[in-house]
Amino acid sequence: MLFQHIYDKSLAQASYFIGCQKSSVAAVIDPKRDVDTYIEIAKQNNMQITHIFETHIHADFLSGSRELAALTGAEMFLSDEGGSDWQYEFPHKGIRDGDKIALGNLIFEVIHTPGHTPESVSFLLTDKPASKEPVMLFTGDFVFVGDVGRPDLLEKAAGIKGTQDAGARQMFDSVQKFSLLPDYLQVWPGHGAGSACGKALGAVPSTTVGYEKIRNWALQYKQDQNGFVDYLLADQPEPPKYFAMMKKLNKVARPLLTSVPKLKLLTGEDLKSAMDKGIKLIDTRNKNDFANGFIPGSINIQANNSFSTWVGWFLNYEEPFILLAEESQLDDITRKLMRIGLDNVMGYIPSTETYTSLGAKLNQMNLIDFEDIKKCVDKNDCQIIDLRGISEYKSGHIKNADNIFVGTILNNIDRINKLERVVIHCQSGDRSSIAYSLLAKEGFTNIFNYSPGMNEWIANEQEIILN
Repeated sequence: MLFQHIYDKSLAQASYFIGCQKSSVAAVIDPKRDVDTYIEIAKQNNMQITHIFETHIHADFLSGSRELAALTGAEMFLSDEGGSDWQYEFPHKGIRDGDKIALGNLIFEVIHTPGHTPESVSFLLTDKPASKEPVMLFTGDFVFVGDVGRPDLLEKAAGIKGTQDAGARQMFDSVQKFSLLPDYLQVWPGHGAGSACGKALGAVPSTTVGYEKIRNWALQYKQDQNGFVDYLLADQPEPPKYFAMMKKLNKVARPLLTSVPKLKLLTGEDLKSAMDKGIKLIDTRNKNDFANGFIPGSINIQANNSFSTWVGWFLNYEEPFILLAEESQLDDITRKLMRIGLDNVMGYIPSTETYTSLGAKLNQMNLIDFEDIKKCVDKNDCQIIDLRGISEYKSGHIKNADNIFVGTILNNIDRINKLERVVIHCQSGDRSSIAYSLLAKEGFTNIFNYSPGMNEWIANEQEIILN
């Protein structure tokens, strides 16, 4: 058996390439949309991809199953569980609990494991030449290292009312089923630490059933279903705005993108014309470079591992946009955009010089240091806005700070003081740079960014308020 774990750090998303070396055939589980990765692995190992599996209809990334099927001719094996509202709306091979699918000498058995979503399934793998017993379980968003999948996304992100409590109770039953599996079984989940699909995911890539029985909080609730439900639903992170669109696009026969597109280099005139029409410019530079000089109206979303998540908060799926990015970063950034379906990139500019070459001037960010924000707190003479998530805020915040999560900042403009000084901060400055750029674009001139954020505040042993 050939086994390869493919991990996208930007979405903390895992996919898997599993091949039968004797038969030279392979399967991919939960492929990302830039599928050239899997095709290259197959080429290097003289294998043909014949099977594509999905654990569920994903909310956090755009599945590459249909792209991979179009390029390889592989058959898609997708869940027909969960009822009529949870069916894929394009041709596929439907699978249900107990089905067994052969891939050369390998057998994949389908286990229906609802909870995260009603149609979720896991795949139990047996490598027949090595053992008659199963060796691996691919759980998708069912069981993670130290956690289980959240059941509230359908309600919070997709707006499907009344689903989170029912999902949590389904998850309890699925966890009981998981606890009956043999301890030695390897568990390979769909996500790692940093994913918004759970609240306490571990950072290691895999685990075992036995280890999770000891470590995972969800397996400590033997008979207490109500306690399990309450804990599972409490303090889940804010689901990114784009999740609702992912649910829709992963279910329907959307347009395919079978290669990584090459972006057009724009001139200063192109940029000016586009921005005059209201087209957004996403500045992917480091927050410090942005602070020192930025194009008026641009939005700073750094090209780091969180890029996809934040772009998904502030761009919709109809509007075109432009990138400010170095040429060496374009392939990586374009892939990150592909993975959440943001395909309407008009082009890019490589630096702010494209703008200043027209004779225009850059703006600079208003920054505030530790001594100034301390005076602000002591005198209570400015508004302080904590941009972190609600659970972060409750775990410790600056006295009198208001909590407005950065993802919803544009929906809470009326809560921001327009006359007095306003200080914004997060944990370490990434989110506050996003918020500053958004507020500057909205015309605010009284915003000051405390970029070192809670990291510096705590390091200086300042008072924090709980809850």
